[in-house]
Amino acid sequence: MIRANDPSLKSWVDVASDSEFPIQNLPFGIARIENGDAVVASRIGDFVINLSILGEHSFFEDLEFDISVFQKNTLNDFISLGKEKTAKVRDRISAILDTDLEDWDASELKDYFLIPIGKVEMLMPIQIGDYTDFYSSIDHATNVGTMFRDPENALLPNWKHLPVGYHGRASSIVVSGTPTIRPNGQQKPNDGPPVFGPCKLLDFELEMGVVVGKETQLGESVPVDQAEDFIFGMVILNDWSARDIQKWEYIPLGPFLAKNFNSTISAWVVTLDALQPFKVDGYKQTPEVLPYLKQSDIKNYDINLEVAIQPDGGQDTTVCNSNFKYMYWTMSQQLAHHTVNGCNIRVGDMYGSGTISGPEKSMYGSMLELSWKGTTPVALNNGETRKFIQDGDTVIMKAYSEKDGLRIGFGECKSKVLPARQTV
Repeated sequence: MIRANDPSLKSWVDVASDSEFPIQNLPFGIARIENGDAVVASRIGDFVINLSILGEHSFFEDLEFDISVFQKNTLNDFISLGKEKTAKVRDRISAILDTDLEDWDASELKDYFLIPIGKVEMLMPIQIGDYTDFYSSIDHATNVGTMFRDPENALLPNWKHLPVGYHGRASSIVVSGTPTIRPNGQQKPNDGPPVFGPCKLLDFELEMGVVVGKETQLGESVPVDQAEDFIFGMVILNDWSARDIQKWEYIPLGPFLAKNFNSTISAWVVTLDALQPFKVDGYKQTPEVLPYLKQSDIKNYDINLEVAIQPDGGQDTTVCNSNFKYMYWTMSQQLAHHTVNGCNIRVGDMYGSGTISGPEKSMYGSMLELSWKGTTPVALNNGETRKFIQDGDTVIMKAYSEKDGLRIGFGECKSKVLPARQTV
C-alpha cells in the first residue's frame, strides 16, 4: 500500500470529517500566496501547504532532487521528476502532517507553510503542451446518436472498436474561476443562408482531464497495461461547447471554433496514486477489443461527479449527478490508442475523457442531453428554466471518490459566462 493512502492516518492539522482534502489526498497545484510569487503547493483540509518552505527547511533533502522545482509557476518540472520521486514527496508530506510521526514533526513551522485557503489565489496548475479530447462515454454517444441519427444505429461503426478522439486547443484551457466569454461564430438556420453572431446554444460538457506525467519518443507507443505509469493525475474538466456553431462547422473535419474558445479545469491535480483505492469494474466491452487495447486488470475509477447551474445573483441548482465509472473506454485504453501509431507524448500534456453521462437522465453530462436538444427545459430552484447556458450563469462542477468514510475530492471547476464581445 502507498503510505499516504493508509485510511488510518490522522493529521495534527484540523481537518473536517467530511473534507475532500484529508491527509490521504494531498493533491498538487500552483498557489500565489498573499500576492507573492507562485509556488508548488499541496492541500490538507482548508489549508494550502507551501512546499517551497518545507523544501527550504530540508524536509525533502534525503530524497535527492533539486528543491527549486517548488518555486516554479507550473507543476511540469515537479512532475518531470518521475512518479517514483513525486510519490515519495507525497509520502513525505503525509509523514510531516501525521500525528504519530515525530521524526518529521513540522508543527512549529505551521504558521509559515500552512496558509488558509482564503488567502491564496490558485493558478493554472500545468503548462499544457498538447490537448486531445475523447468521446468515450457510451451513454453520451448513444444519446447524441439517437438525437441526430437513427436511434436503432446510434453508435457509428467504429465506436466500439476504438476510443474516438480529436486534437483540441491547449492555449484556451484555463483554471477554475476564469470567466467564459460567449463565443461568436457562424450558425446555419434551418431556412436561409448562414449567419454570424453570438452562440445561442452554449453548453457545458462534464469531463475529467488526464495529466500526462512521462514522455515518450516519436515512434514509441504506450502499452495499455503500462499506461497508468505515464499518468500523473486528474482534474475536473468543463469542455465548453457551442452547439449551434458546431452543427454547422463539424462536417467533414469535426469540432473547431465550437470547442477552442474555452475549456475550464479545476486547480488541484489529484494524483493517480491517491485514487487507487477507488478502482472498479466498468462496462463489459463487446465486441472483444483488439489486442493492443486489452487490459489485464481493473482500470476504471469510482469518481462521483456533480454539475450545478447558478443564475446571476441566485442560488445554484444541481442538474447532473454522474460518475466516471460509466466510461466505456478507460483512460489507459485512450492513452494506448493515442500512441499506438507512434505519436509522442510530453509531460504536461492533457487529454479529456469526453462527456461523461450515465444510464439515467439525471446522469447526463451536458445540457444537450438534459434538455434533450432543447425540447424539455431543465428547472432551476428559482423557478427559471434552462435549455442551454445563459449569460450570467455560473457552471460549477465537483468530483470526489468516497469509500469507507474516506472522501478524496478535486475541489470545484467553476466559471461564469459573460456576454459575447462585439466584433467588427
